[in-house]
Parts: sequence; structure tokens; C-alpha cells
Amino acid sequence: QVQLVESGGGLVQAGGSLRLSCVVSGSTGSRYFSSYVMGWFRQAPGKEREFVAGVSWKDGRTVYADSVKGRFTISRDNAENTVYLQMNSLKPEDTAVYYCAADTGYPADIKRSSRGYDYWGQGTQVTVSS
Repeated sequence: QVQLVESGGGLVQAGGSLRLSCVVSGSTGSRYFSSYVMGWFRQAPGKEREFVAGVSWKDGRTVYADSVKGRFTISRDNAENTVYLQMNSLKPEDTAVYYCAADTGYPADIKRSSRGYDYWGQGTQVTVSS
């Protein structure tokens, strides 16, 4: 079993910061977390779910959506089975439900499509006021 639980969302003013966390647990998730590509996605009301950032299992390589590059940082702690998303200089257009996702089985690359991920968390709401 692989379970993902996000936390850290909330209400923040434009220009502020938040740090999201996603803990991976379960008999399989805990054991093989270090072999997963981990991604963050977001979905705003009336819009499709979109890729935000991803981090490789192999070399820690990261990939970002253009809209968040330079403002957001994804990182992982394999000892804690946790992936983080540090969000700085937040804008009202960053308002969305943020989801973490796991692509399991030693994937060769970081996928930007949600269809490439096997497991998902329940999401955490981020609201940025202007």
C-alpha cells in the first residue's frame, strides 16, 4: 500500500510564503519511497489539474512549470519519506488545491502529465489573497 498525505496549505497574502509537506506511508510506500519520482500538481476551480514541480529519485533532479520557476522549490527527504514544496512570492493565481503524487517503479524521467502518476494525496487548499 502507498498512502500520501499533504499538509501545510492555508490562506496567505500575495507576496507571502507557504511550505507544503507530503508524507508517504504504507507497507510499500515507506519501503520504496526513495525509488519514486515525486510530483506536485495543482487544480484551480474550473481548470484542469496542472503540473507544478517534480523531483527525481535517482539524482535529485528537479523540474518546474514555467509559472512557478524561481519562486517554488521542491525537495525530498528520503529518511522521512517526505517531499516538500516551498512556495515564495505567492500570487493570487497560485490559488488552488495542491496535490502530491508518486510515480513508482524507478521511473526514468519526471513526467509532467498527471496520467503518469500512480498514487495521489487528498490535496491541500492554498489561497492567496490580493
